[in-house]
Parts: sequence; structure tokens; C-alpha cells
Amino acid sequence: MSKFGVGQPARRSEDQRFLTGQGRYLADIKRPGELYGYVVRSPHAHADIGGIDCTEARQAPGVQAVYTVEDLRQAGIGDIPCMADAPSPDGTPAVKPPRPALADGRVRHVGDPVAFVVADTPARARDAGELVMVDYDDRPAVTDTAGAAEAEAAQVWPEAPGNQCFHWELGDAQAVERAFDEARHVVEVELVNNRVVPNSMETRGAIGEVEAESGRLVLYVSSQGAHLIRNILSKHVLDMPNERLHVITPDVGGGFGMKIFLYPEYVLVLHAARELGRPVKWIGERSEAFVGDAHGRDHVSRAELALDADARFLGMRVHTTANLGAYLSNFGTFVPTAAGARVLPGCYRLPAVHNTVRGVFTNTNPVDAYRGAGRPEAMYLVERLVDKAARQLGLSPVEIRRRNLVTAEEMPYANAMGLTYDTGDFHRNMADALAAADWEGFEARRGAAKERGMLRGIGLCTYIESCAGGSPESARITVTGDGEVVVYSGTQSNGQGHETAYRQLVSEYLGVDMERIRVVQGDTDRVASGGGTMGSRSIPVGGSAVRRSADRVVDAAMETAARELEAAATDVEFDAGEFRIAGTDRAISFQAVAQAAAGEGGGTAFDETDTWAPEVPTFPNGCHICEVEVDPQTGVVAVERYTVVDDFGTVLNPLLLEGQVHGGIAQGLGQALWEQCAFDPESGQLVSGSFMDYAMPRADQMPPIDFHLNNVPSTTNALGMKGAGEAGAIAAPPAVINALVDALSDYGVEHVDMPATPERLWRMVHGA
Repeated sequence: MSKFGVGQPARRSEDQRFLTGQGRYLADIKRPGELYGYVVRSPHAHADIGGIDCTEARQAPGVQAVYTVEDLRQAGIGDIPCMADAPSPDGTPAVKPPRPALADGRVRHVGDPVAFVVADTPARARDAGELVMVDYDDRPAVTDTAGAAEAEAAQVWPEAPGNQCFHWELGDAQAVERAFDEARHVVEVELVNNRVVPNSMETRGAIGEVEAESGRLVLYVSSQGAHLIRNILSKHVLDMPNERLHVITPDVGGGFGMKIFLYPEYVLVLHAARELGRPVKWIGERSEAFVGDAHGRDHVSRAELALDADARFLGMRVHTTANLGAYLSNFGTFVPTAAGARVLPGCYRLPAVHNTVRGVFTNTNPVDAYRGAGRPEAMYLVERLVDKAARQLGLSPVEIRRRNLVTAEEMPYANAMGLTYDTGDFHRNMADALAAADWEGFEARRGAAKERGMLRGIGLCTYIESCAGGSPESARITVTGDGEVVVYSGTQSNGQGHETAYRQLVSEYLGVDMERIRVVQGDTDRVASGGGTMGSRSIPVGGSAVRRSADRVVDAAMETAARELEAAATDVEFDAGEFRIAGTDRAISFQAVAQAAAGEGGGTAFDETDTWAPEVPTFPNGCHICEVEVDPQTGVVAVERYTVVDDFGTVLNPLLLEGQVHGGIAQGLGQALWEQCAFDPESGQLVSGSFMDYAMPRADQMPPIDFHLNNVPSTTNALGMKGAGEAGAIAAPPAVINALVDALSDYGVEHVDMPATPERLWRMVHGA
């Protein structure tokens, strides 16, 4: 085994440059002669545009150009597409209104881009933006998810009556009806999955440029996948062959789903660069991120659970209204539908499920994938429903789960929504978590808290998710004569540690020191294809492609190794970085074989590419237990203990893995307790549009996390791995809210909507 191969806790090799200021982020890139863009954004949530006067702005010092939608139309610039559909049961497609890069005749949310100013400094561009005079005729706005379909609600798009984009369903409605007819008990919960703003550490940014020699367009962009951005731009917006557009993504400081998508600013910098013949840079400010980035979540749901006399689950039906915002983001229709619905049965033996989703337009930012993308919404719903059922039937949250969790012996298990879970031991996950959290000792801790005047509660969540499936991923590995290895991958690190992970894989399979391995990502010229980073696919899918390419390198090297060993290739075996004649001590190192293959001139010894196409996804699962204290005098929550038992299959690097889980839990706690994206219902203004008002989780609010693994290798990919990037954000919200309901149960509280702010909890306590 390599010193830093699979399973070893290697520290992240990229951290040295990040922590010493040597990272190369979008803002660090300086192009010769670059200009600077500023986006003029709508201050209104909904208004007609009577006219745009750019005269004074164009005459301002340093201004090179001011563009409106008319300029884009004249240049043949297309609209930003929605790439997914959510057809109705009768086959009617979702309503997909146009989304131009600049507003065309009407603005539909605060922050909607209206004009683009280009000047020789950022300050001059911003100053000139203030001189763009827009004649707005204000219209009524709607921001409320549940209220968007009401008769009196403002209409966002005339082609979407009642603001309905789609009405989608999945499951067996008749089987569910029969289950409820036979049920002894029915439990219902209504809940809100609150809207969140992703707030990556590095804001979005883009640089457009025209390549002097070829006339090709070049886009530098902070993204989660250069190829996806290129493909959407070239095919749908710019109407040009892929090879006429070169997209480069340097280091990326966080994405969480939000940086997957094509945004108006990327179109604008390319158009301006092409028109002006100079590079044009736009770097978003934090205030722009709140009104310009895609948001996450924002569902209102009603769910019902049918149970028999022994509290065993018979069926579940779910009705969800999903807020899509004013425009459809690239995958906005997919996230509230197919992305999460297939795991609605959770870890449970639940024979019949039916899910209906109504997508609605509102005068708010577009909504798309945010860490977990549909699966956190599904798990929050089912875990809150199961906990309420336990309380309603007089059972403990542990006992109701014991009666209904799928057993390890039932694997592979086909759930009611068309997925087959290949592996998992849900009962052991829960048992291990209960022991680690000292569940049995909780009542003593509750009593001690009560003596201090505090309300203590404990909450449990079992979860499963579906990830690391979908499109194939390719990897290329080159080896030089001196043993230097380069890995080319179409995934994109946003801070997860891909460089370390891929280097570990190659070090394991080729026996090469990690220091001699480089990783190339984020360049559509240097990397032939790529699906990007989303859905925890980079290591299970991208890593499987790397493994297959490494195997190809070994196969390609075998002939040279046999020649050097003066043996038949069939008699040579490879292990731990050495080719050896089977049954003898005659061996030659991989590096020596590479040197021999390259010949006297050095250069490339091997150059191999392979692809991994996952037929089915992976199914990470686990059990999280959260323990909280609530101060009844203030409503302030302290998360006192947090226990995790997760199943991620084969572990590549336990340090990277635990870091991913910790980060996901922090975001899950943020959504559950603090993060509130609030709009004024009358004006549609975002009233939590800065860190003064939008409460991000802080380091001193994070609990110690007791982390354990109960890994059952996946059978759906060559590495046995299960995606790990989203698990914490999936499991934390229901665990926290279940704990809060437990803490407030003496006050008759049966449910708390997220975010469970101190004010909301204080009102519940004192209102009771």
C-alpha cells in the first residue's frame, strides 16, 4: 500500500498554497488591457421598463460602453435556457419563459440585470451605473411560496396562469389510497423548508476575452464545471461550435451548487469583450450575491403517513409547492421533483408513496440546487413526519424506527419510488449512534438542565440519499520518462480537496509518490470533457475514471516491463509500483519502465484515457443525533452535542471525509437555526440582504461533532465509494428540529419551522 494511498489520512496538498496566499482565484487573474463591468440591477421586484436612457452614462469618464437588451438582441445573443423539464402527468411540459441576460421590457425580481456598464476602472463603471436612467412603472409583486397560486396573487408571467410552472407527480396514487383506507393511524405534518442564500466565501466572477490569434472567445469563470458552462453558452446562447469557446476555471472558493449554473454576467462579459476587443472583468460583490445568485430550498409541504395498528408504515403522500423564483435556472425544475422524490421513502420499509409537486413563479431570485439538491428537502420531510408519528402514537422515536427501518438482510432493497438501495445497515447505524450519544443517559442530562432553568431536547435522524450517478466522467493520465504523472479530470474542485484525492488514487494504483503527481482541472482546452462537480460525483464517478485510466497505463506499460525483464508479458504482474516476474524476485519499478518507454529523448511514456459511466447512483446513509438546550427566557439555542454514524462505503481519505461532513453539518445547522431569507410581502424587497440581517452560522455556535463510520462498500462503482459531500446538510436540519420539538414538548409544541430563531422559540414558549 502506498504511504498516502487509499484509506490514508493524507493532509490536503493544496492547502499550502491556499493558506499562504498562493491560490489563483478569479479576482487574482489580470488580463492585459482589461476593462471592468458593472451590472445595473433593478431596485424593484416587479415593474415595467418604460425606457432606459444611457446617454449620460456613456459620456462619463472612462466609460467604454453601456449595453441593454436591445444590444444583445441585435448581436444575436440567445436566452439562458432551463435544461430540465418537469412534465405534468398528461405530458404537458413545464412553462419555460425566456430569460435574457438583460431584462426585456419588464423586471421580475430585485437584482434583475437591466444594463451592463464597461469602464476602465471598477469605480468608474460603478459611478456610471448610477447615471443609467431607467423608467420603471411599478407592478404588484408576489414573493410568498404558498400564496403564489392564490387568485389575487400578482402574475409573474402571462403564459403561466396562477403562476404555475408545472404540476408533477411520482408514485402510485391508487396504492397510497388503499394504504390510507386500511390504516389504523394517520399522521400529518405541514412544514416550510426555508429559502437559503448559498454565500460561498468567494463570490461569483467572470472575465471575457477574445483570443488575438484565433478570434476565439475565452471565458474565465468561477464555476463548478467549465465544460457545462461552455456547452450551454455555445449551444444555446452564442450559437457557435464548442471549439470556438475556451472556458477556464481557476481555484474556486466554494460553490455549494450555486456555481454550477450559467448566469447573465457570463454572457455579458463575453459580449462586451467581443464588441470592444478587450478583456472585460466582472467580480460580484456580496450585496450582489444576495440578489443575483441562485437561492436554495423554499418549499411548502403537507405530508401524511398511514400506519397499521402496530405502527408499521403503510403509505405516504406528499404535496409540495416549490418556489422557482422569477426565472427558471438551468436545473430549477429538476431539484424539487426527480432530484429528491425518489428517496422520499427514506430508510424505511414504506410500500406505497405518492408525491405531487407544484412549481410556482414568484418575484424572487431563481431557485436551483443547493448542497444536497432535493434530498435534504425529502429527508427533512420524512424524518419530521416519522418523529411526529412516534409522538402521536406514544412511541419513542427510536422504537418507531426500529419497527420500520429496512434491514441489512433485505439488501438490495427496491423502494416504492423506483430506486434500489444496493447496500446499507440502517439498524446498526442507529444502534451505534444511540450508544455513542448516550441516548439512555439523556433524561439525567435533561433533569440537570431543568435545574438550571434550561429546556433540553434530543433529536434523531436516519437518512439515505442518492448521489454520484448521472452522466459519465472521463480521466486522462500521462506519464513522462522521468516518472512525472499528470491527471486530467473534468470535475472541478471548489475546496473539497480533489488534488489530494486524485493524487492518492494514482499513488495507490501506480505506486508513484504523491509529490510526482499533478492534477489538471477547469480548462476545456486541456481537458477533453467533463461533467463538473455536483451531486457528490467527483470521487465515486471521477475517481472511478481515474482508476480505469491508471489500469490502462499499467496495461500499456506491461509490454515494456516484460521486455526489460526479458520475460513474456503473461508472466509479469504489477503491484505496489513494481513489475515483477511472477514467483521470482526479478522486478523493475514503474518509474524505470516509464523511462524505458520514453526512450532517449524523454518526453511522454504513456498517455491513457478511460471513462466511467455509472449505471446507478450510490446511496450514502447514516444516523445523526443532536442534543440542544433552549433558554426559555431568550429563546437562544445551544447545540450541546452532535453525534454522527455514517456509511460512505470505501473511504479514500478519512480527513477529507470528516471535513466534508463537518462542513455539511454547519450548513444544515445554519438553515435549521439562523439563516432566514426574508422578503417584504408588499414591495418584494429582500430585507435580509446582507450579513447584518442574514444570520450566517458562526464558529462559536458549532458543537463538537462525535464522528463515526459504519461503512458497507458500494457495489455501484469500481471503488466501492459512496458520495459524502452532502450528507451533513441532509441529516442536520431534521435532527436539530426533532431535538427542538423534544425540548419544547412540555409546552405543547408539535412542530417548529426553520429557521428556529430565538424570537420564534421565545414566542412558542411564552405563547403556550
